[in-house]
Amino acid sequence: MNRIDSKFRKLKQEKKSAFIPYICGGDPNLDITRKLVLTLDKAGADIIELGVPFSDPIADGPTIQKASERALENGVTLSQLLQLVADLRTETDVPIVLMGYYNPIFVMGLEEFFTKARSVGVDGIIIPDLPIEESDPIQRIAAQYDIKVVFLVAPTSTVERMTKIAKSGGGFIYCVSVTGVTGTRREISTDVVPMITELRKHTKTPICVGFGISNSEQARSISDIADGVVVGSAIIDQIESNLGNETNIIESVEKFATELIHGIRG
Repeated sequence: MNRIDSKFRKLKQEKKSAFIPYICGGDPNLDITRKLVLTLDKAGADIIELGVPFSDPIADGPTIQKASERALENGVTLSQLLQLVADLRTETDVPIVLMGYYNPIFVMGLEEFFTKARSVGVDGIIIPDLPIEESDPIQRIAAQYDIKVVFLVAPTSTVERMTKIAKSGGGFIYCVSVTGVTGTRREISTDVVPMITELRKHTKTPICVGFGISNSEQARSISDIADGVVVGSAIIDQIESNLGNETNIIESVEKFATELIHGIRG
């Protein structure tokens, strides 16, 4: 069984919501990314999203854009991130989902990407700029390699579109809590509740909520209604505020992740 499916099955039995942190691969360097993945795993992360840096991250706000820029300045590539996952698999079995844009995958080639992703231990892929209507080739090849393709649903999504994603998505459905790009928010939009309600009419696939969650209180409120809580920009903020001090980066991310987990677990 795919690690994502296995994790959600276990969490459902325990009546818990998943904590899914996001970090950008290579920010500020690959060695710290490796240490952060292991630190988040140890802290209690259920699934880890590993961002693939890209020059035009249209779904991301300034925080993740800057993280991507830092990684690209270091010359980080998709191939290097796949090798990082291979290295991590000698130390952790935590489910890993790559989150990146279509261009680097297209340049590598679909067959080569999924072959490598499967061989190193990638469990899922999120491609924000891949419309569900254009996803059939990716879904077919991903299914051959048992890699879950996770789709995003936004507050602007029609019922028809949500229904199609609900029937096609794998691993979990990423429910975007706000209209716009990634980034921390003071409040979580109430639009997320009707989205989850509608999606549950059409699928038993776990539904996770992200975009804008920035503290343990918000994480707790989302965990009451969703199967998982995704936190990205607020974690990147911890990295950015401690650039130049590896120890502080690791310790601050661990402390913040622990606070979020306490919120989610109640």
